[in-house]
Amino acid sequence: MDTPYPSETGCCPKFDPTPWQDREHHWTDKPFIKDHVGCFCYIPLTFGRAMRRCSAHLERGKAFTPAPPLVLSDHTSRWNMDIYIEVPHPVPGADNVTLSGTFLSKVFKGSYRETANWGRAMEAWAASRGQTVKRHLMYYTYCPKCARHYGENPVVYFVEV
Repeated sequence: MDTPYPSETGCCPKFDPTPWQDREHHWTDKPFIKDHVGCFCYIPLTFGRAMRRCSAHLERGKAFTPAPPLVLSDHTSRWNMDIYIEVPHPVPGADNVTLSGTFLSKVFKGSYRETANWGRAMEAWAASRGQTVKRHLMYYTYCPKCARHYGENPVVYFVEV
């Protein structure tokens, strides 16, 4: 798929952390398409296949957002991850879902091995605000190839409170 978002890599566009760092987001029926990724001990195995399926839906449905979309990952178990790709409208043939609620977000940089530490930091941040975390979601802003190119690996960690 040719991405409609400018990128020096031809893949992932340069990430701007500003809208995501230390923010609270209120979503009401925010539209996404959903797909599933098989994992082994939380390591995604079929992510590329799921992204190709979703990309085909986005192209057929002319469902590209004005800015690069959120691609949220929800590790539902050691063996499964759901992905949610932001869309501007429902997409024919895709699993269309909406997300509603209050979400806190922070940007972290580093190896995916740090995920548990990031989760604890998000839990502590929510607790400091008197809020309880209901759900953890992550936005991996770069694929591994683009993370090497850009020399960083920013991840936006969301918690629903």
